[in-house]
Amino acid sequence: MRIVVVGGGSWGTGFSCVLLHRDHDVTLACRDPEQAHAIATTGRNPRYLQTADLRGITATTIEEAPIADAELVVLAVPSRAVADVAAALPGDAPVLSLTKGLDPATGERLSTRVQGRPVAVLSGPNMAEEVADGLPSATVIASEDHALAERLQEAINSMIFRVYVNDDLVGVELCAAAKNVIALAAGGVDGLGIGDNAKASLITRGLVEMARLGEAEGAAQETFSGLAGMGDLIVTCFSSYGRNRRAGELIARGASADEAAAEIGQVVEGLTTAPVLRDLSHRLGVELPITEGVCRVLGGESIHALLASLMGRVPTAE
Repeated sequence: MRIVVVGGGSWGTGFSCVLLHRDHDVTLACRDPEQAHAIATTGRNPRYLQTADLRGITATTIEEAPIADAELVVLAVPSRAVADVAAALPGDAPVLSLTKGLDPATGERLSTRVQGRPVAVLSGPNMAEEVADGLPSATVIASEDHALAERLQEAINSMIFRVYVNDDLVGVELCAAAKNVIALAAGGVDGLGIGDNAKASLITRGLVEMARLGEAEGAAQETFSGLAGMGDLIVTCFSSYGRNRRAGELIARGASADEAAAEIGQVVEGLTTAPVLRDLSHRLGVELPITEGVCRVLGGESIHALLASLMGRVPTAE
């Protein structure tokens, strides 16, 4: 397939390697001309995943990328940019979204911001660093267009990147958004040094929150125990590569959210998604205590006070 990957960050770079491995004609479209030129001339991304071998991938700017002639456009841009980038895409090729979050302007799922063309989303325990290194992983592709999901499965699946089809687009997108917020809290546990029991407890209750939100939105409950739910949540909360986990750790040790993001040097989607997810839960009348707590800490409340309030909640049945 002729595929254009829009977004030269870690995941756009790593996923381009997956596509190249399957012998697709891949163009990596970057916002920055200097970055595109460096990739084209050296076969390396100077900013992200610097050791990934990108020889065989065409690199150019978004404006110069052959999007109108593509058979598939892959979006790997921050959640805040998805709507504008999708609206500006020429041609009518299907879109595969890799972005994990909600639209900050509307609170809507990101697939709903892609208009006038078929859309699918890919999500799962897929740390870009490991994917680029050719380490094995599994993922799901979800779409309301089942035939599109199956075509993409056939085009992307390989011996190192196993792809499953999931019909629950709502559940997969909510998992992808909510897990980053829970990972911020898990990083907070790491930063406080309060132990594996606390972290496992928080992650498990976080999964309950994700499923509770999904139920209110009509998602399938089994999605939350699958790759897009439990799988992605686990790796995001434990991996040393996890930006959201790392941000939570830094914040727990005294950094502000802006300082944590600056030290990480990449987009930390959970920081954007947390208040959007909280507002969505309020509209739906769904209780998300961990998400609420993350927002309170981002708003300046002491993380120790938050811990005390969570542990002091009235005990209930599981």
